[in-house]
Amino acid sequence: MTRRVELPPALAAAIHAAADAAFPNECCGLLEGTREGAVLRVTTLHPARNLSDQPDRFQIDPADHFKAQKAARANGRRIIGCYHSHPHSAAQPSAVDLAGAEQNDFLWLIAGAGALNAFVYLDGGFRGCVTGADWVTSSE
Repeated sequence: MTRRVELPPALAAAIHAAADAAFPNECCGLLEGTREGAVLRVTTLHPARNLSDQPDRFQIDPADHFKAQKAARANGRRIIGCYHSHPHSAAQPSAVDLAGAEQNDFLWLIAGAGALNAFVYLDGGFRGCVTGADWVTSSE
């Protein structure tokens, strides 16, 4: 099943702004939203502190993760994914991303080289989501 991501333009812009602000390090955060069949709707970003001591890695602060989960539950939603930046490479999953991915059917938004791409981690690998004309489909 191909996933389609709905991301309001303001949230896409916020991810790009976070990537620019964190440069030359990676930014990171969590995605609150809903899943309806193959559609993943991102409704809220939860920026997180990056605890990695390496500029080309990210490690979401567990306290920020807990806070985001609590907020999502309070809003009647859940954490459906994460986002991070690749300051010096394309917006594609890296070998490090693959090694760190654990949660099946989890959305990954990656910002890099001026692009923002969406992937879902499934059964040990990343699969691209529908992008292009369908990428930003929500007006929220």
